[in-house]
Amino acid sequence: MSKFELKLPKMGESVAEATITSWLKEVGDTIEMDEAIVEIATDKVDSEVPSEVEGVLVERFFEVDDVVGVGQVIAVIETSGAGAVPKTEAKPLEKKEEPADIPSTTSVRKVTEQVESAVANLTSPSGKFYSPLVKNIAKTEGLSMSELESIIGTGKDQRVTKNDILGYLEGGRKDVKREPDAKTVVTPVQEKSIPPAPKPLINQAGAEIIEMTRMGKLISKHMVDSLQTSAHVQSFVEVDVTSVVKWRDKVKDEFQKREGEKITFTPIFMEAVAKALRDFPLLNISVDGDKIIKHKDINLGMAAALEDGNLIVPVIKRADQLNLVGMTKAVNDLARRSRAGKLNPDDVQGGTFTVTNVGSFGSMMGTPIINQPQVGILALGSIRKVPAVIETPEGDLIGIRHKMILSHSYDHRVVNGALGSMFAKRVADYLEAWDINSTF
Repeated sequence: MSKFELKLPKMGESVAEATITSWLKEVGDTIEMDEAIVEIATDKVDSEVPSEVEGVLVERFFEVDDVVGVGQVIAVIETSGAGAVPKTEAKPLEKKEEPADIPSTTSVRKVTEQVESAVANLTSPSGKFYSPLVKNIAKTEGLSMSELESIIGTGKDQRVTKNDILGYLEGGRKDVKREPDAKTVVTPVQEKSIPPAPKPLINQAGAEIIEMTRMGKLISKHMVDSLQTSAHVQSFVEVDVTSVVKWRDKVKDEFQKREGEKITFTPIFMEAVAKALRDFPLLNISVDGDKIIKHKDINLGMAAALEDGNLIVPVIKRADQLNLVGMTKAVNDLARRSRAGKLNPDDVQGGTFTVTNVGSFGSMMGTPIINQPQVGILALGSIRKVPAVIETPEGDLIGIRHKMILSHSYDHRVVNGALGSMFAKRVADYLEAWDINSTF
């Protein structure tokens, strides 16, 4: 018999930790190779950690809501030797001169150090432990540490659970005197002049209280932080996409038959955006303090709506190097996996510019919020049939054309109005120059 340490795997270049959201296996359960053991969540996506060996789960070192660093041991699986060789180079821990059901002293010491590191800054001055979720709720609701410590916990070792703190808040809270911020001295005059923050109307008859999902909270914070960071400004361009509409109608059946994929308008628009970014590289940047990072690769984020109403932004890497067939397959693949919840952490990392299709919901235009740390986001409005002036050598005439509005939101700290407008116009130029007789 031998022991195999299951560690939190690397989930992307910028992902250093994850939160355990659910254990799928209990101690004593039999584990198959590649079977999911625990569900984890990063600030981008939720995913599962599969077993690299088959055996029996004998130890778990973290609880739900605990934050775990990449590479930390989260569980131990006891293997039977034969067929227990993991797929990776990680090696099971051989037991020496100790009973099979007790970890070695070195292993225990290592795990203890990891656990102590993981719970750093999650304890109160009195030594009580609070999970990241509970601390986040307390911070959002403005609870002081003394008020948080007054809550009676019902969890293991009298820990305060999510239900404990939510029940405390719904019960009206206690009249606990709060300590003012150490940097702020509030005089009696100031106390009178500052009105209390309005409380949400949650006690109205028939009102329904809906708790925001974890992803909803992350999106909310991300959007507010973006507005506080970037100086948002917008430019709008109307584009005639009649040639694009007619071309797609002509080739869509043949395209699906030959490539096995449906071609929508999205990959056509993404191709035009990638070309325009190549022409205007100072929009393919990000801001780090007072420094501008000019990216070599053009990685297009594609805002996708999920069934629960939230949004996620998977990224098409090196989009300018894809032809239309490659772009279509990339768009369709990311869209399918987004809806199925099968995205990997790397799929939502590294974006340098974002495109969002508000037209798919019937909007003529939108003013999207920049996806930090990027400096621009382009909204695609709905395609509409409208009467338009058509210029011909024989004179002007009125005709029916397919038109849409491009809305470009950009960071005025580093992108001026001329550059932001010229970029949107360049995207329109590529679309209006579409050759209706071209092949794919």
